[in-house]
Amino acid sequence: MEKVRFTEEKATMLATLYGRALDARSDRPILGDKAADEAVKQIDYDFASLGVNADMGLTVAMRAKPMDEWASSFLREHPDATVVQLGCGMDSRVYRVDPPPTVRWFDVDYPDVVDLRARIYPERDGYRAIGSSVTDFGWLDEIPSDKPGLVIAEGLTMYLRPSEGEELLRRLIAHFPQGGEMVFDIFSTLGIKLQKLNPVVRKAKATLYWGIDEISELERLGLTLVSKLDSTDYATPEVKARISPSMRAQLWFAGLFPAFKKMGRILRMRF
Repeated sequence: MEKVRFTEEKATMLATLYGRALDARSDRPILGDKAADEAVKQIDYDFASLGVNADMGLTVAMRAKPMDEWASSFLREHPDATVVQLGCGMDSRVYRVDPPPTVRWFDVDYPDVVDLRARIYPERDGYRAIGSSVTDFGWLDEIPSDKPGLVIAEGLTMYLRPSEGEELLRRLIAHFPQGGEMVFDIFSTLGIKLQKLNPVVRKAKATLYWGIDEISELERLGLTLVSKLDSTDYATPEVKARISPSMRAQLWFAGLFPAFKKMGRILRMRF
């Protein structure tokens, strides 16, 4: 068993890992992420303290599923692309997407996170993890820039300060002269203000900073919207049939108000 003592935003990555594991254990999983379930079994941590229940496990899987699908779609069109997943945590996306060996895939996160990944997940051809804060931009020098780029960032942007996030996006766009796409999620400023209502953020004592209300805020950095999903769009009818009545009521209520629908969005953008 691997003992971990992560706090703040690092602890939230264990919450999403546990959510994917709960989904994998269900009778009708959305992701079926068996690697996440196996990872949880190998980590010595009080996952119950994170406050993740079956409903939250479903929301984690609901968010990850379209991001996986958008990534797979891009790689079908660009089978020689370079993938950079920022703030990867313990996400096993590279195993779920299972890109062809012509794809070079880089995961970036803090050194202690990358060290844990190396002890838990198997090696695979074309894959490498880089231990660095995403805002210490020296890691970009290790990323090839001769092919189209796919940038994935799940559960990251809201933890960055606005100036950090904007500089990160500008540098990534400049790094890939052949262009590419970004797949990432964002919170609105209302989502940032209400962050303590999120049990995972609250229990981890993490802090969220960057709220984005309008897509134009990202377009002025050099991105063009391809697709988006609002927070109430994640749940398919099949998923809604599986969640609790209280969660269905929350989704229904949020759908009545544009401000609540935009609290959390998933974006696919081209650069």
